[in-house]
Amino acid sequence: MADPTRPPAISSAPSVPDAPVDESAHTAALDHMLRIALGFQASKVLLTAVRFGLFTELAEGPLPYGELRARLGLHPRSARDFFDALVALGLLDRTEGATEGTTEGTYANTPAADRYLDRRKPGYLGGFMEMADTRLYGFWARLGEGLRTGEPQNESKGGGEDVFTALYGDPERLASFQQAMTGLSMRSAHALAEALGWSAYRTVADIGCAEGAVLCHLLQRHPRLRGIGFDLEPVRAGFERRAAAAGLGDKLVFRQGDFFTSPLPEADVLIFGHILHDWDLPTKRMLLDKAYRALPEGGLVIVYETLIDDDRRENVTGLLMSLNMLIETTGGFDYTGAECRGWLAEAGFRESRVRHLAGPESMVIGVK
Repeated sequence: MADPTRPPAISSAPSVPDAPVDESAHTAALDHMLRIALGFQASKVLLTAVRFGLFTELAEGPLPYGELRARLGLHPRSARDFFDALVALGLLDRTEGATEGTTEGTYANTPAADRYLDRRKPGYLGGFMEMADTRLYGFWARLGEGLRTGEPQNESKGGGEDVFTALYGDPERLASFQQAMTGLSMRSAHALAEALGWSAYRTVADIGCAEGAVLCHLLQRHPRLRGIGFDLEPVRAGFERRAAAAGLGDKLVFRQGDFFTSPLPEADVLIFGHILHDWDLPTKRMLLDKAYRALPEGGLVIVYETLIDDDRRENVTGLLMSLNMLIETTGGFDYTGAECRGWLAEAGFRESRVRHLAGPESMVIGVK
């Protein structure tokens, strides 16, 4: 019997060389992991720049380093690193040249930053980023606790008000949230306006309409449409201001209602944009049942979200958004197009299809 305390014998057989190691692949994988691990640094640089109004300051034209630093009230120790990090991230441009006796250069917005990060432009996405900075950034630090408990990690943690009760009770926060939803929805709104043969329909209702930006774009693009914004009463003022500014006061109306307790408005097309993912499965099914009852034969329900791909491997944004629903809600989650199609069939819709809209967002269309 072999002695188990003895080390194994060393074979005298010739060794077989290991397969060559692809060091470039290992290096790329390591770089990828480090970018993920330290992604919060780049995120905070962008969110801080939005909060400082940096891109709005530069919207009127390029500024020398010293003047930009002074306008934002930044200490000289790291201001240059801050600005140049934004250059490296592709959010600012810098031209070289002497400025106040130095060579720090002059800074300008990139075209994309000018379009989406200037607070005075209609395409401003910063409202969503401001919400991410002031709320979500801190709450996501408790993701681990949320994963272990299944409980939200926002203001409702420990028995506080749920996010929507707190939101609709605070006009200032509600206005900020509405602006954030506008920024988040506009790419999909533009794609949605081109994705259907809208000439076959006359009325469209947006369920949980926020400022009404999606409806405003649809009606401006397709003037024969008439629109209904359906939401809680505190939303009315912001909705009606936007409708009036768009010159749509005679085509676009606000209807107060709670989709938990009120019937949905009757229209040829009902839209749920970034709504279903806020709620648990029974609520998702209830809302789709209500939509079925409100639609005429041949009417459409459109559900758009950051849909998770059916194989759950590719749409990182959709999967992260579903984790965000853990942080923010008691039962919400994101879902695949196939799952949504199944719920639509259960509600009675005779056919459905999935179509990509823009970026990570797609829609499911159900036909009654």
